[in-house]
Amino acid sequence: MKNFLRLLPVLFAFGLLAAHFSRAGLFPFVILSFGVPLLLLIRKPWAARTIQVLLLLGALEWIRAMMGYIEIRKSIGDDWGRLAIILVVVSLLTLCSGLVFRGKSLKHRYHLDKPES
Repeated sequence: MKNFLRLLPVLFAFGLLAAHFSRAGLFPFVILSFGVPLLLLIRKPWAARTIQVLLLLGALEWIRAMMGYIEIRKSIGDDWGRLAIILVVVSLLTLCSGLVFRGKSLKHRYHLDKPES
């Protein structure tokens, strides 16, 4: 149960990405965003590292989307400051959710505490 609570930021980040992709009509990415957390059931280092890489890509997607949304806001003369702040925070939270694997119990669960050979 404790590990589930530790993994909640990862699940939340992928849920937000699924909503983002759904709004954009990118349904293969919605399915991917909902499917990737199933890798958490695999107790191997590659599963944790794959999720970390995908969270990094998710954070970059938030920044990419932010730039596009800012351009739209600028073109219609709307304020874009709050939008930028919100999406930078979402991007940082997505990126930082990958840090949960640095904790002792998740390192042990995914065998990240063993030296690589």
